Amino acid sequence: MSENTSYTTEEIARLLKISKLKVYDLIKKGELPSYRVGKQMRVDASDLEVYKQNSRSGSPGTPAQAPNAAAPPAGVPFVPPPAFVMPPHLAQAAPLKSAGVTVVITGQDMSLDILATHLERSLPATRPLRSYAGSLDSLIAMYNGESDIVSTHLLDGDTGEYNLPYIRKILVGFDYMVVHLLARSAGLYVQKGNPKGIAGWSDLQKPGITLINRERGAGARVLLDEQLRLLGIRPAGIKGYAREENSHLAVAGVVARGEADVGVGTEKAARIIDGVDFIPLIQERYDLVMVKKPEHEQWIGAVLDILRSPSFRNELGSMHGYDLTDTGRIIYET
Repeated sequence: MSENTSYTTEEIARLLKISKLKVYDLIKKGELPSYRVGKQMRVDASDLEVYKQNSRSGSPGTPAQAPNAAAPPAGVPFVPPPAFVMPPHLAQAAPLKSAGVTVVITGQDMSLDILATHLERSLPATRPLRSYAGSLDSLIAMYNGESDIVSTHLLDGDTGEYNLPYIRKILVGFDYMVVHLLARSAGLYVQKGNPKGIAGWSDLQKPGITLINRERGAGARVLLDEQLRLLGIRPAGIKGYAREENSHLAVAGVVARGEADVGVGTEKAARIIDGVDFIPLIQERYDLVMVKKPEHEQWIGAVLDILRSPSFRNELGSMHGYDLTDTGRIIYET
């Protein structure tokens, strides 16, 4: 095996049989040395082998002690998948692997990618890593210590309040700050011209209507389930409820292709995908949660400055569908 062989975080997760978030956690804790090539994090094969040897010897923080990890069966040699072989001129970047503070940002909206870019510019020693997960999964990742900044858009149907009811229940015992990022319109994707005459949530139970759903834990899924609960509609009675996609764009695409009549999502995806119309039903609040620790003070301050900066607001403001009226406002702080 070439000493310049390296793996992506996805390949590492597959090899160690752990989640991608767990890989980021190992990187953040310094247990798995890594470095950046462009926007992608990589781990050298030699460092992976060292980590695996430590794992087999029972060192702390290894897959053998992690509940979602599994060691290779005894006697089975390690056979890596086809991997990237780093060109010599990129291999020289290896000394950077131990530099900087890693900040894992979890969530799916493109505004988080822009935030990561601004944070890296503001604090060059900081390495923002992006993990794409739904709102509930993001909060659980934060509870498990696998994420530093998470985004949420979770509606509590009983109070009409976004995010805080869920954050308080999940992050028990944590010191944290909730900061408003943006507001955006959420509702239903329907086929062009709305041939089924869908106007609101109650229409989802009509005969002949096929839904395309989001995955469990996604904010759009929580929004749908809360509306169905409040209306007394049984999910099992909705055709297509069990079929899931993992993004707003994917849901809108299924509707555009005529494979479903309706899906739940945000307005932005409807403007990207041809063949769908959008029915706005609610203005949702999209917030950031950051765990407060002494070692986080510098980058938390930088994030607040970025959210309130003209350059960040101008960049987001050029994209349709974002309400930035309260961007950077602290909603709640323990």
